[in-house]
Amino acid sequence: MSIETKRLVEPDPPLQPDDLLVITGAGGFIGGNLVRYFRRKGFRRIRAVDKKPLPEWYVREPGVENLCLDLSQEENCRRAVEGAVEVYNLAADMGGMGFIERYRVECLRSILINTHLIEAAWRAGVRRYFFSSSACAYNIQLQQDPNARALKESDAYPAWPERGYGWEKLMSEIFCQEYWAERGLKTFIARFHNVYGPYGTWDGGREKAPAAICRKVIEAIDRNDLRITIWGDGRQTRSFMYIDDCVYGIDRIMHCDQLIATPINLGSSELVSINDLVSIVERIAGVTLKREYDLNAPRGVAGRNSDNTFIKQVLGWEPSTPLEQGLRVTYQWIKEQYEARKQGKRVVE
Repeated sequence: MSIETKRLVEPDPPLQPDDLLVITGAGGFIGGNLVRYFRRKGFRRIRAVDKKPLPEWYVREPGVENLCLDLSQEENCRRAVEGAVEVYNLAADMGGMGFIERYRVECLRSILINTHLIEAAWRAGVRRYFFSSSACAYNIQLQQDPNARALKESDAYPAWPERGYGWEKLMSEIFCQEYWAERGLKTFIARFHNVYGPYGTWDGGREKAPAAICRKVIEAIDRNDLRITIWGDGRQTRSFMYIDDCVYGIDRIMHCDQLIATPINLGSSELVSINDLVSIVERIAGVTLKREYDLNAPRGVAGRNSDNTFIKQVLGWEPSTPLEQGLRVTYQWIKEQYEARKQGKRVVE
């Protein structure tokens, strides 16, 4: 346990199916899938919160209380957490590299969400509070080589995160640590590494690399123009975590007292280049494309991977869905969405 957590940890009563769970960002990809996960585990009282209109939510589960609230406003945060036992904060204004490099102010303003929500949760007597951080919180000087070593949790300091989005995540982590150290709210922090899967953004500018590559391959086949434009030189490396591993990991982290106020990686350690990612999607689609490289497009750091030593030590588990396996499901889902949109149907984008 980190230095910030040196206070007595009193055990909680067992979580009951009728305890109220609040999930923010529930109209988005990870939040929506987390709502579905807990519903399938048998939790009967879930409050799902997002500022998007309900028709734009990626996942909507029956029997869930859905609220459309802008959580950057303090009064909305108080409403969101009324009666809650646990709060999962996945609300943020974010997207893939094309978004976070261009819209740093919007990303930074997400700090208002966590600032107001964690205060409201503490005042409401919430037992446990989860914050979704990001690998963008890591020092970018350690990510200048595609073959850079995997990032361990201590590599966030000395601090030099991604401008905008990364700084917001790192500062919000500090809020979580101090609310435990000073006020006794049990907080939990997971640094996500590139989550992908069905029911996520695949078009419009906020999509991340796996969804973007799937869509580009589908488009190339559809227009019978077998070319693809890749951002950067294609040699930049990442790891990609399938959504099922992500939501299961959130549950495990949230309910492990060893991890109170202690940032932990939640990501796959299967490192691939963007060129490798394209090759996998080509194989799934049964096609080979001519590659063109846009060296002026946003590309992010040169290399980033998750060091899973800590999560394996504490939980005896790590995200393990093979990338090609998860991409097959993701590709098929995006293909169905793409074809439905061509027919004029309303789809998740």
